Amino acid sequence: MNESFGQRLSAALDAHGALCVGIDPHTALLSAWGLDATADGARDFGLRVVEAAVGRVGVVKPQVAFYERYGSKGFAALEDVMAAARAAGLLVIADAKRGDIGTTMEGYAQAWLAPGSPLEADAVTLTPYLGADSLRDTLSLAVRHRKGAFVLTATSNPEARALQSAIVDDALAVGDREHVASRVAHDVNEANIGAPGALGSIGVVVGATVDRAAFGLGDVALAGMPILAPGFGAQGAEPGDLGRLFGYVASAVIANESRSILAVGPDRLAARIKERAALYRETLNG
Repeated sequence: MNESFGQRLSAALDAHGALCVGIDPHTALLSAWGLDATADGARDFGLRVVEAAVGRVGVVKPQVAFYERYGSKGFAALEDVMAAARAAGLLVIADAKRGDIGTTMEGYAQAWLAPGSPLEADAVTLTPYLGADSLRDTLSLAVRHRKGAFVLTATSNPEARALQSAIVDDALAVGDREHVASRVAHDVNEANIGAPGALGSIGVVVGATVDRAAFGLGDVALAGMPILAPGFGAQGAEPGDLGRLFGYVASAVIANESRSILAVGPDRLAARIKERAALYRETLNG
């Protein structure tokens, strides 16, 4: 594997469009699919989503919490789902939201990003709120192993806005009014300096339902980074909104949908993925 994660992601977006299918086997969905709320049920659920996604999208995003709740058997199920997805040519973003300091963070990085790890993914979500510098070694490891990372920057949950839109008041601020989210984007984008291709391997998580301007996240702040954007589908944003919401950087957006796709059930899943993926392609190509 000689290509960077950014290069592989760019190729996947060009081939399949922006849609990323979330793999979220929460209890209600397992029941609706006729599966038990167990590690085996979550494994079956995930493998069915992978099968339906292959050839229709380029990226899937398993939500780690829905496997972790089953303990060691849940992690074993997640390993099987991620391995199947990667073997089928899908890019896997492990939605683990890890963030810590020192050797603890090193352990998380090795778990999710080291080649050969049982939990190896193509990219992982990270939280920067112990300080963006706490992620520096993890981001370096990701780039070194041709992996990716997505750092929480402006999330769609309302309770996060007070922190993420707060103004940074220190000597390092870029301009007169730099928001916390903008600082995070600026700091993590440093890991993309010198990256091959037009798209870096280190990206940000920006909710599709947030007002980017309120977080200081204009097109310049996000240029060159992949953007993982939850909030499409059940949360309200639609494929046709992609250009309006993300402007110049819309082509770098990974639009995650989970409930709006998974709720149709296993029998209609492949058709639903195909239908939604086509809408995102039409939006950017039209």
